[in-house]
Amino acid sequence: MSENELDPEDRKIVTLARSVRARNGVAEGAAVRDETGRTYAAGSVELPSLSLSALRTAVAMAVASGARSLEAAAVVSEAVAVAPADLAAVADLGGAGTPVLLAAPDGVVYLTVPSA
Repeated sequence: MSENELDPEDRKIVTLARSVRARNGVAEGAAVRDETGRTYAAGSVELPSLSLSALRTAVAMAVASGARSLEAAAVVSEAVAVAPADLAAVADLGGAGTPVLLAAPDGVVYLTVPSA
């Protein structure tokens, strides 16, 4: 599914995830949308004392900003699956079943999975 075939709000979070990945030169970018429509985008974090996936970082940013729930999430990566810990983080805030879009670096969404 190309970015143009997505709902405009989902296309926005895929675009944000692609942008942060490219801008920061990281392996993955992610974005989440909260219950009010606010979006939070982040890249993966790799420090000697801290390692976070892009999706867990975006969820943490949403929580730190006062989000009460999530409507959707997107990850842009060369990975072929979303890590179970990432799905769990989305479910912690969004509830089980929150859609997580997985897109290739070119923005083509090739998998949508519910959070666990």
